Amino acid sequence: MEGKMCQGSQLHGLQQVIGARYYNLENSEVENPSPADLDGHGTHTSSTAAGIAVKDASLYGIAQGTARGGVPSARIAMYKVCWGSGCSDMDLLAAFDDAISDGVDIISVSIGGASRSFFQDPIAIGSFHSMKKGILTSCSAGNNGPYPGSVENVAPWIMTIAATSIDRQFTTAVKLGNGMKATGISINTFSPKKETYPLIDGARASNSSGDHYGNISACDYGTLSMDKVKGKLVYCLGSNGQDYTIKELQGAGVITSLDAPTDTAYATVIPGTSVQLKDGYKIDVYINSTRNPRAVIYKTRTTYMSAPSVASFSSRGPQLINLNILKPDIAAPGLGILAAYSKLATVTGDPNDSRYSPFNIISGTSMSCPHAAAAAAYVKTFHPDWSPAAIKSALMTTATPIKIKDVDAELGSGSGQINPLKAVHPGLVYDIPMSSYIRFLCKEGYNSTTISLLLGGKKKYRCSNFQPAQGTDGLNYPSMHAQLKSAESNISAVFYRTLTNVGYGNNSLYKATVTSPKDLSIKIVPNSLKFNRPHQKQSFKVFVEGGSMQNGTRLLSALLEWSDSKHIVRSPIIIYNSSQ
Repeated sequence: MEGKMCQGSQLHGLQQVIGARYYNLENSEVENPSPADLDGHGTHTSSTAAGIAVKDASLYGIAQGTARGGVPSARIAMYKVCWGSGCSDMDLLAAFDDAISDGVDIISVSIGGASRSFFQDPIAIGSFHSMKKGILTSCSAGNNGPYPGSVENVAPWIMTIAATSIDRQFTTAVKLGNGMKATGISINTFSPKKETYPLIDGARASNSSGDHYGNISACDYGTLSMDKVKGKLVYCLGSNGQDYTIKELQGAGVITSLDAPTDTAYATVIPGTSVQLKDGYKIDVYINSTRNPRAVIYKTRTTYMSAPSVASFSSRGPQLINLNILKPDIAAPGLGILAAYSKLATVTGDPNDSRYSPFNIISGTSMSCPHAAAAAAYVKTFHPDWSPAAIKSALMTTATPIKIKDVDAELGSGSGQINPLKAVHPGLVYDIPMSSYIRFLCKEGYNSTTISLLLGGKKKYRCSNFQPAQGTDGLNYPSMHAQLKSAESNISAVFYRTLTNVGYGNNSLYKATVTSPKDLSIKIVPNSLKFNRPHQKQSFKVFVEGGSMQNGTRLLSALLEWSDSKHIVRSPIIIYNSSQ
């Protein structure tokens, strides 16, 4: 976790760290019981949030440029709660309590796990306590994409962050002795020392004793002979970390073939690249039709690509806990991110890797989370009196919709890509006081006992003391979402919303515009809102109707925009058929 910023597992790096704690309340046996960052994760995430500007930053010359965190003038407090064995609930809750007591402004948690009921989820509990104290918590959405229903950290008071690409990718070329070239994907820091190297495939490098189990062509561990691999580049079917095996056998490098296209480049422990299957087939043909096949793997280069798109690994909705709250909330860069790294950790994390670098390139929603936390901190510097919900709303309603869409659309990206500059002046926000969250929990079936477990303290909260939450989702959320119970169900949803004027001018007139597929009928009542003074609130309803989704359609996506010609306040409207 991080705090003024408060970040997610460890300490170090090029940022203004003003304090660090570590937690091991269960007295587990851990390596180096201190706040020191032994794996680089905490350094990378914290420097992404608030690292100072560093010129000529790179990973061995790859992705060279000026590295800078989102809010470099912020101060960071570190709370280390994770060890090699994992992150305990007790340590997480203790860290949240200390971060709140220390007076942090934003909490960034690049930690996740399978979704649980809120009163069993330490991050949901801790972030609720921080919300009560005016502190927004940003959390990673998880790295189990692209599978539907994999999103994590789904409590509505959390800002859940998906990962997107930036406009560069890491490509690693290979050239065969016959002149053929293929471009693969990896992070290969090694420059070739020879013009070419002998090339062999797994089948030809097999352990002739036959005393092995596994796929020879895939270079499975134990299937290859060191005598046949030593000093050679090895071509392997599939991409499953074979670089570790080939290194152990003293191979010169590895070329692997991808079963499917990927957008994620990983650092290799020896020269390595992963090529598309069609190129892999050509390499295999060359090896098996040439007397002395040779090849060379070049050092990784950065190349341009269109962006942003949702990273393949980024967890997707719909969520499994509150079915009518869209998660993730928003998206931020998380693919191939260069940031500071701990000098206590090797580039790959392998203890036999001899490379240590002050910067590293990593992918994950752990990387997107601090981007969004920094954006929230930036907004809060302009509006220190705004509630966590207001800051989150500003970021969501000013986000840029993702244009490069896959089949999951907003189930992968939420409201879209963060735009911190626009979020400073959103015009209107969807605010949510704590009482509204309690009403929401009552609607979701939580009782006074479970709500008290979540809220803590001695005060008892009875649902009978609160007005029932209204509408399909029961919360004044910046996005609108409904899941159908069956394919035969007709679409019928109503969303009750209230907008608060945070614009500087008076007498603003906002008009509603809906972009919708033909299968949905959406009505906004009223379809115009007039604001005469700052902080004035105006309410409206959104009626969504449609037939059943029996034709195989899984997702219907619409967009509501409120505009006064100066501001555009966007809300996605997502209908999902979970039975398809």
